[in-house]
Amino acid sequence: MLEKFLPHAMLKAKYNLELMIRTLKNDWAIIYYMLS
Repeated sequence: MLEKFLPHAMLKAKYNLELMIRTLKNDWAIIYYMLS
């Protein structure tokens, strides 16, 4: 059961991480734009 669950969890974690990085980049772009 764990073997079936783990790949899905890893995929979800990878997706969440990419989403978080993308959100951070957007936030920094906004901050950079406001400061310049």
